[in-house]
Amino acid sequence: MPLFEVAILETPTRKEAKNGTLEKLVLPPVPIVAKDEQGAAISAVLDAKDLEVDRSRMEVIVRPF
Repeated sequence: MPLFEVAILETPTRKEAKNGTLEKLVLPPVPIVAKDEQGAAISAVLDAKDLEVDRSRMEVIVRPF
């Protein structure tokens, strides 16, 4: 199975974006072995149970290593 690097960002609300707030890095890039990119993203989210993030504003970024 291939190796992926996964990071999670929290996008700002509309009000925060108007004030110039940028995305917040919630989970720094972590290596994950998975079948495909979707599996890597799901694995990262499920493994990071203690995340303090609004899941509706969460952006999961996956790239092959």
